[in-house]
Amino acid sequence: MTTKSVAGRVFLLLDAFTESKPALTLSELSAAAGLPLSTTHRLAGELTAWGGLTKGTDGRYRIGLRLLEIGSLSPGSLSLRERAMPFLEDLYEATRQNVQLAVRDDLEVVYVERISARGAVNILTRVGSRMPLHAVGVGLVLLAHADADVRDRVFARPLERFTEMTISSVAQLREILASTRRDGYVVSDRQLEMITKSIAAPIRDAGNTVIAALSIVVPVETDSRTLIPAVRAAGQGISRAMGWRPTTRPS
Repeated sequence: MTTKSVAGRVFLLLDAFTESKPALTLSELSAAAGLPLSTTHRLAGELTAWGGLTKGTDGRYRIGLRLLEIGSLSPGSLSLRERAMPFLEDLYEATRQNVQLAVRDDLEVVYVERISARGAVNILTRVGSRMPLHAVGVGLVLLAHADADVRDRVFARPLERFTEMTISSVAQLREILASTRRDGYVVSDRQLEMITKSIAAPIRDAGNTVIAALSIVVPVETDSRTLIPAVRAAGQGISRAMGWRPTTRPS
């Protein structure tokens, strides 16, 4: 791949880092980015000096904190996280389980916040990680409320499976998305790991658009019914903080 601009080459370097490969040697970075070793060395050095990359004592490069600082300034993300944190913390204090906040990026979920107790069940996701929309609770919420063309694109692709419980058919996915819109929440049961399930609810803005989702991830034997009201209440609380108001008064 030939990229003429300096910015394009920098993007290639940054794209080389993945969740499975968070640390790369200079030669690995060069190969992954498809750039000459000399170019990679120069750009990596400049990024390191700026704080976009760090170089460990093992000689491997990793993403630097400067990029996290820049990312937190993206439109709406800082406001969402700031306004959501009190509600996420309340949900965490009440349950001592994993509480997560996520947004949609095209056909994937991106986790932007997570609170976990030391004794909480272990989970695969972390801040910054991505998952397919159909395979996690927050993703199902976001997909249920996405535009029809987004859902059609998901339906047209193979549904990646992580466990025997992962949604694997378009018919099943359509049914779950419909119930998610109707009920205002979803329970994602053993889709990522056979030891966990999540309860997720939407977060809306002042225009009643679903802009994010939150979830709690618990051991699979946990009774979901005891957590659904708390998760929905947290989602509505964050939504109100974002300017949302219900269209009808509760009876």
